[in-house]
Amino acid sequence: MGEPSVGDLVRRERLGSTLVLTLHHPPVNVLSRPVLEALADALRSAEADEAVRVVVLDSDAEKAFAAGADIREMAPLRAAEAREHGARGQAVTRQIERLPLPVIGAVHGVCFGGGCEIALACDFLVASEDAQFGQPEINLGVMPGWGGTRRLPRRIGPARARRWIMSGKPVGATEAFEAGLVDRVVPRTELRATALTLANELATKPPLALAAAKYAVLSSIDPGIDEGLAYELDLWARLFGTVGQREGMRAFLEKRPISGVDRAGWDRQSTGFPWARPEAKRD
Repeated sequence: MGEPSVGDLVRRERLGSTLVLTLHHPPVNVLSRPVLEALADALRSAEADEAVRVVVLDSDAEKAFAAGADIREMAPLRAAEAREHGARGQAVTRQIERLPLPVIGAVHGVCFGGGCEIALACDFLVASEDAQFGQPEINLGVMPGWGGTRRLPRRIGPARARRWIMSGKPVGATEAFEAGLVDRVVPRTELRATALTLANELATKPPLALAAAKYAVLSSIDPGIDEGLAYELDLWARLFGTVGQREGMRAFLEKRPISGVDRAGWDRQSTGFPWARPEAKRD
């Protein structure tokens, strides 16, 4: 069986005033460029359809909401190409965040990397008991680049966010709920119904008031988000082509532990980063 067509990568289902967008890129919804483009198109359609009051974002993959970005697609990128790719991912998460409609993420199974960053951009998160969240990019020699370093701290606080991002370890649904990332944890069989019940409740509210409230809350908790995302993207892109990124992604694709990454040539490797010595700071 071949890959789904681009138009089928995000399935759309209207249920009353709720539009359900379902990620469909088997087996684990790897977020390749075509998937990101399909999601962006679906979100534009939701905003343009005046009958849509709420969006639910879910997955039909058995084991995952989304396993993250396409590492095979990213591994050979250099900084300039990575910047372009990272901007694409950031644009989708910003699109979710700025959509003047409530967006509910219904998460089950694996929700890692870019998948977690998409979830972070949603207004509400409902998770099944088997859900796992994580930002494992550090193990690939990079860092979150689609808004994770900006949104995770504001959702769970800087101490937890630092631990999640710098350790790369996944956390279960219960811990994610206790940290404040997830609004509700339910059995897998109740996930969709729970998300739709919340959607139906939100759909009874005046839509302009909902949109205004969404924008006002976002402005209050992160007024400098665009500047912060630009800073994140700059650091993320600069990591491409470094020893850690090359070895980390190669090890991932070869299914082996990462090795041989140390601080040899630290000054040279730090060129362009904010901690570089003044004489080494250059673009």
